[in-house]
Amino acid sequence: MRFALSPEQSDFGAGLRKLLDAGRTPTAARAWAAGDPRPGRALIRQLAEVGVLGLAVAEQHGGIGADPIDLVVAFQEIGRAAAPGPIVETAAAIPALLQALPDRNLADRWLPGFAEGVALGTVSFATPDRSSVALDADTAEVVLLADGARLCTGHRADLVRSVDPARRLFAVIADDVVAEDEQVRAAAAVGFDTGALACGAQLLGAGRALLQAAVEYAKQRKQFGTPIGEFQAVKQKLADVLIALDLAEPLVYRAALTMTEPTRGRDVSAAVIACGDAAYRAARAALQVHGAIGYTAEYHLSLWLTKVTALRSAWGTPDLHRARIAHALRGTA
Repeated sequence: MRFALSPEQSDFGAGLRKLLDAGRTPTAARAWAAGDPRPGRALIRQLAEVGVLGLAVAEQHGGIGADPIDLVVAFQEIGRAAAPGPIVETAAAIPALLQALPDRNLADRWLPGFAEGVALGTVSFATPDRSSVALDADTAEVVLLADGARLCTGHRADLVRSVDPARRLFAVIADDVVAEDEQVRAAAAVGFDTGALACGAQLLGAGRALLQAAVEYAKQRKQFGTPIGEFQAVKQKLADVLIALDLAEPLVYRAALTMTEPTRGRDVSAAVIACGDAAYRAARAALQVHGAIGYTAEYHLSLWLTKVTALRSAWGTPDLHRARIAHALRGTA
């Protein structure tokens, strides 16, 4: 089977890239990390205006009801720009979770505000071996905690340090139970997988941004009077990154195509692992090509380096996703 984006999807991605490039995203990310969400919120409202925050929201809740492929296209560009904020949670995870519940009241209550960009949401998927931590719980208007068969609203507690300063993590304390039965557990699984898919696309976009930065710098930086990009070792390293990113891309599109299939969890996990590994390879190569300047927090490269490091485990560690794949394959066998 041959897969290719439609002209409309390609144009949508190109338009988002222009919007994010014009939105001074690095400045917004640094302000967000410093505790000033205003530039980031303005950028997120711009994304809402072009439909990004309503892609996974059904039309009856004020959204677009687009295909998961469109979500992947959008989050590649969001990752390429290193945009701050709980965008995965607001645009992907929470809409998928709420719309998978049989009771539509919660979706009616919150999703129109998400689609319009006037409200942000964040969610923590609690597990026995993982504390309840939510991204940007100090900024989001809606804070949810999915704990087994219970879905609760919550409030932030202590700040949890992240390797990415623009990812402000907070412990979450449950408040009111808004839904409780086994259908919540199933809906939470849909929400988690949708968030993980968006995270994989975000990693892929970040990896491509790092590769582009490394290629451009390799053309400028000289050793022995020659641009380092002309050295075979540098060419080979960057070529390996490109191959890894190109091989990861089909997996994230396959996962998007199978979101309603029984293989959803396996395919999402495969995409997250491949995109995470490729982005990490891009980060290492970009850092090596840039040399000492790449280590400095003031240099914009650091925004992508820390973002990739944090996102690799933000929606499940590589070990968790490998275990999910192994479990699915054993079940198939």
